[in-house]
Amino acid sequence: MSTHVAMPPIYYADARQQVQYTPEGPQPQFVLDSDQAKVVLAGLEAGQRIPVHPEALAGYIFLDGQGLMQVGDEQFPVGPGALVVVPAGVGRGMVAETRLAFIATRVG
Repeated sequence: MSTHVAMPPIYYADARQQVQYTPEGPQPQFVLDSDQAKVVLAGLEAGQRIPVHPEALAGYIFLDGQGLMQVGDEQFPVGPGALVVVPAGVGRGMVAETRLAFIATRVG
């Protein structure tokens, strides 16, 4: 018989209010950090960037602002409502053209 520990639900009426912006760069706020998945809220000030790096399968949902996301050899304009899903092992990074907020979810 396996024991399953239920985690309480996590709810933010407006996740954008949880995003932190700093002159030093992104300060991800871990909403969920488990062996199965990670969910972070993060923000970049205009001109800040996250260098291209390989990572596990991940999805990015953009909440506020405008920027560019590099995925492999492609570049996508991102802004409120944009969704980018990146396969495992593919390099990804971004640069903020304006203050940019997003949710990143990594599986595995």
